[in-house]
Amino acid sequence: MMKKVLTLAAVLLMGVSTMMAQNTFKGVVKYKVESTGKVAVDLPEEVRNAEIKVNGNDMFTKSPIFCNGMTEAVLVQNLTSTSCQNLKMYLDYFRSQDFEFTYQGSGKILVKNTSKESDYDSVDIVDTEPGHFYYEYVPSETKTIAGFTAKKMIRHAYDEEGTDHPMTMWYSDEIGPRINILFGGIKGMPLECTMEVGEDRAITYTATEIVKGKVKEADFLLPDGYETLSEEEMETLGTELQEAIELMQGE
Repeated sequence: MMKKVLTLAAVLLMGVSTMMAQNTFKGVVKYKVESTGKVAVDLPEEVRNAEIKVNGNDMFTKSPIFCNGMTEAVLVQNLTSTSCQNLKMYLDYFRSQDFEFTYQGSGKILVKNTSKESDYDSVDIVDTEPGHFYYEYVPSETKTIAGFTAKKMIRHAYDEEGTDHPMTMWYSDEIGPRINILFGGIKGMPLECTMEVGEDRAITYTATEIVKGKVKEADFLLPDGYETLSEEEMETLGTELQEAIELMQGE
């Protein structure tokens, strides 16, 4: 698997997907989100609390901290994930700048993605190449978070100059998919993570409560108003958006 760190444009347009797992946990993981760097980050009220609903291999979230870019909700079901991406604001802006797109819809799009377990075989293999990443698991280090034993994992990500930007995560392998692609392929559910979001700025999300059993089928329904594009249509839209972004950056 190519482990290149994704560009912003790719992150905004990609779907997320996950794998089959052995866990049977059913419930809701609730988090608090805080500014934890030397320089404060002003977090909107809607970002300060987050949650993920879990039913075995299935997960659902609408929390902004877990939804990349224009994604408004993510549903994970075994090998397939569906993300609700709202491109309207971006399409409207580029159209106002006289860019034309083949796609003429509302901009609210369902992006489906299906993966194989073999796609993620290499994420635990040490890879220090510029632009690549790997996961280092440290099972000997644990702590209790929201009543669950959390194990330590470090994501080593190397920029184009080859400098490592490590990110520490505490996760539970008792909750969620065995390979959790919503969080880059980690082996379970993150319970605490600190992310750098700028010079001396950081955001930490921490599980505060894990409620067992209080989910139902209706909790995993996608919101209305989104349309599904074919693979060819989505590829064309992604290419045209990337071209628009590059042209704007070049001005």
